[in-house]
Parts: sequence; structure tokens; C-alpha cells
Amino acid sequence: MAKIKTSSKSIPINSKNILSRLNFFQDITKKIFEKKPLKNLLDEIIFASKQLLQAEASSLLLYDKGDKQLHFHTVTGEKGKAIKSQSIKLGEGISGWTAKNKKPIIIDNCYKDSRFNKEFDLKSGFRTRNMICVPMVRKKELIGVIQTMNKRGGETFTAEDLKLFEALAAQCAVAIDNARLIELEIKYELNTARNIQMKLIPQCIPSFDDLEINVKLVPAKEVGGDYFNVIKLNKNETLFMIADVTGKSVPAALIVSTVYSFLQTYLILSGNNFNLSQFVVSINKFLIASTGTDKFVTAWFGLYDHSKEIMHSINAGHNPIYFLKNNSDQLEKLTAGGLMLGSIDFPYSSEELSLSENDLIVFYTDGIPEAMNLRGEEFGENNFEDILLLNRNLNVSDFSDLVFSEIKNYRGKTEQSDDITLGILRIK
Repeated sequence: MAKIKTSSKSIPINSKNILSRLNFFQDITKKIFEKKPLKNLLDEIIFASKQLLQAEASSLLLYDKGDKQLHFHTVTGEKGKAIKSQSIKLGEGISGWTAKNKKPIIIDNCYKDSRFNKEFDLKSGFRTRNMICVPMVRKKELIGVIQTMNKRGGETFTAEDLKLFEALAAQCAVAIDNARLIELEIKYELNTARNIQMKLIPQCIPSFDDLEINVKLVPAKEVGGDYFNVIKLNKNETLFMIADVTGKSVPAALIVSTVYSFLQTYLILSGNNFNLSQFVVSINKFLIASTGTDKFVTAWFGLYDHSKEIMHSINAGHNPIYFLKNNSDQLEKLTAGGLMLGSIDFPYSSEELSLSENDLIVFYTDGIPEAMNLRGEEFGENNFEDILLLNRNLNVSDFSDLVFSEIKNYRGKTEQSDDITLGILRIK
């Protein structure tokens, strides 16, 4: 058995063990360089370092150029949560010393090293016996620090461990740097896509002498699948529409742009001869031909004849549209229409509403009833209907603000999971 010499001791090397560790190292390096979100990458690095060196615990700290401190990303082991929110200044403790000097270090007995900060052990209840701490450096720039604590079996870390850990740290620095660049690029592209998508949505709702209207869209992500429009076709007719694409993010946004493009083209070609039923049938056929079999669009279309005070309604697999007569306490649901768009060629039906002063029509997407609280409970259509009935006399702007406030309060700290669009229409 060969020996490797270090400044302090000679370590026996088992060639079979080295080959096994090198194979393991190669495998985890491949995994680290797979394309994945930065958080998942960092979690994988933590797990890999712990496995590679057979340690009881490990942690990773990223360097923030802004505050010039190290911040824990993840700490593995049972006691890790207690110190996850802590930050460390350069030169402070073992990891701070490693970061400041950009040098690796092995410590056989942490409590005998003056640089060791006992506070983390006290907070976590973990007893650190020995450790390896290695800087992650990319093009002379500090990325962060990784460290493993307590070699399993009561042993101490070796020079062989250090060399493997340094090699892993070098690979990790490259992977983290690349992942950050990819995230910046993705964020830039999503922001660009969002700017484009928001231009598809009316920046200003048309004003009417006989109608009061408010429509608001709050996306859950940078880009999403909700869409609405209010279009004055001529002096007597106005088209109202709302749509919700299955799925989220970029794929859904692309279909939204397809819906918008078809709408604009159809309006140009139809001129003054707009027919609601023909339009819905046509857009359905277009989406069947231009989208995948797993992408559908639920939608509602309302064509209002101002001279006759009649709303023609077609619901294409969308949430029921609420209609509330001024002299009634019962919400009617507009459901006549047919299947969601983009599924199968279908002859859509319609219904007509005779409207009068103070009648309300409320159209929305499923982000409202499906909003969830911390317990995973949905807001539900019943809650939404109660709010509509209790606040029917508010002006449409205040009415809309109230609904969004109620949903936000219901969610609490739960992240918004879906786009939310709400339109409220009242006859003056």
C-alpha cells in the first residue's frame, strides 16, 4: 500500500478506495453540471459534499458582494435549521477565515482552534468535532464556502479528503457561476416577454355613457395565461372577452399572443359584419389547428348592443359568468356555449340578456375561487358569491379592489399560485 506525504503526517492510501471515490466524484460532478434551478443545484452540492467525505453534516455559504458577508444557503443534518438564517462576516469564524484568505483548511479539533465560533453549536445543539472548510473561487472571485463537519466513525479528515473537496469546490464554483448567469438571462427574457404580453392587454378601458366597467389582471408569474379585452366594434356594439389558457408561464403566454393575433386579424377581415357565433367557432378551429392537444383555452365572450340594451353571451368552458338583476338577490350563471376552445370542432350556442339600470355582470378567471390559504383550502365560489351579493352597490372600481383585498387576506402568506382577472360591468 502506497503512502502520500503531507506536512503533518503520512496517510495510507487504498487504491481500491481511491478508485471508488473518484468514480463517485465523477458521477456527482455530472449531476452538478446538469441544467437546473440554482436552489436545486446548491442542495445537490450540499448532499454531494456530505456523501463524498462521509461527514455527519455539511453546509454551503454564498458570498454576497453587496453586504460583503457569507449567507447560509442550506445546512444538512438534523440541527441545520437553527443557523440557516445566520450570516458571517469575512474573517469571522472558520468559514469567514477561509473566505477572506481563499484557502482551504482541515481542523482536527475545532474547540482547540481559536478561530472556531462556538455560538453556532450552542444554537443548533450540534457538537462540531472536526471539519474541512474550502473556498469556492471562480476567476479569482469568491463565490462562497463549503464545509463538512464530523467525519463518520469518529475519524478525522485526511489530506485525500481535502484534495477531493478542493476539486469538488472548484467544479461547484463554475456550476454556481453558470447557474447564476442562466437565471439572469431567463429573468431578462421573462421580463421582456412580460412587457410584450402586457401590451396585448388594453392599457385603457374604453369609456361608455351607458356602462360602468372595471377590469383588472394580476399575474402570478412574470408571464401567464390570462387575457381580457374590451373592444368598441362600432357605435352600437362592444365586445367583451376574458380567456384563461391551461398551464402557466411562457407556453401559456404564447397561446395568449395567438388568441390576441387571431382576434385582431378577424376584426380587420370581418369589418362591420362581426358575428359573435361565427367568431367563436372560427377561433376554436384556429386554436385546434395551431396548438398542441394538451393546450386549451376557456373563454367568455359578451357582445353588447347598446341601442337595444341586450348582451349576447357565449361561454366556452369558462367559469360561470355572474348576472345580477337590480331587483333580485339571486345570482344567475351564464353557462350557455360549449366546450373550451382548442379541443374539438363544436357548434357553440348563445344566450341573450335584456339589461336595465344597475344590472351587474361579473366575469373572472379561476384564480379567484381556487386561491388557497396556508391550510390548502380554496377560497371557493361560495365566498366569492357572498362578496358579490353583499357589495353589489359599490362602484365598480371599489368593488374590484374589495374582491382582490379579500383574496389577499384569505391567502395570507401563501404565494399567489395562478393569474387572477376580474371584470365588473354595471348598466348605468
